[in-house]
Amino acid sequence: MRYGLELANGGVMADPRTLAELARLAEESGWDGVFLEDYIVWQGHGDLPACDPWVALAAMALSTTRVRLGTTVPPLPRRRPWKLAREVVTVDHLSNGRVTLGVGLGDIGDPGFTQVGEELDTTRRARMLDEGLAVLAGLWSGNPFTHDGEFYHVRDLRLLPRPLQTPRIPIWVGGNWPTRGVIRRAARWDGFVGGRNHGPDEDWHLTPDEVRALWADIARERRSDEPFDIALGGGERGPDLDAERAMIRAVADAGATWWMEYAPPTLGDLAAICARIAGGPVRID
Repeated sequence: MRYGLELANGGVMADPRTLAELARLAEESGWDGVFLEDYIVWQGHGDLPACDPWVALAAMALSTTRVRLGTTVPPLPRRRPWKLAREVVTVDHLSNGRVTLGVGLGDIGDPGFTQVGEELDTTRRARMLDEGLAVLAGLWSGNPFTHDGEFYHVRDLRLLPRPLQTPRIPIWVGGNWPTRGVIRRAARWDGFVGGRNHGPDEDWHLTPDEVRALWADIARERRSDEPFDIALGGGERGPDLDAERAMIRAVADAGATWWMEYAPPTLGDLAAICARIAGGPVRID
């Protein structure tokens, strides 16, 4: 099991220099990865500051040497795939090959969609996501790439340098199990990050049995022998650390490879956030 720290790109963390310091602290404190949200307006709060995650990740890459860096998760349908391809490769090189790209459809009410004329239909956004991923992978090949699709058109475009990682930069697909589109999409790439479909009063964490069922679903769809990650958690740390550790151990035994913990701005001031990070993850080993 590896342990990922998820940070906001808004509120008291809406500054690349602050996020770079938090990433450095996380590395020193035993975390295995640091992952940022991706909002134009942080969580829909227009009265709070925010920063661009890829600018922040560049700063974080230069302040660390070991931790994995990435996003959980950018809504690819509101990003130009060729622009994102260039940004991710740049951070891949700055970090000496430590980047993971998480992608998703985007939140339904995100002002980065609703208030700037972006696509709101989730079915079309799903097709945009799949097509955008194909464009990303094609451009990361380093070869001249042409694509004529429903949403994106690329003509004989070559992006250099290629990523440092091979066969390419890992892609995690965000979403909820057992949504078939999410499972099929994740199986084509390198990982699943998320939880389970849930109602407003239901727990969204996957149970160990559901993790095993997720693995079975992935195995039925997958056509690759490359490693595959299942990243779970994604909430704040619970008050009962023994119960938290038991949950992590159970899903690890079921096949989860990452446990993600969110350190939100609502923890308090930066001193409180730093204290939580400095304490390290809730490890089971």
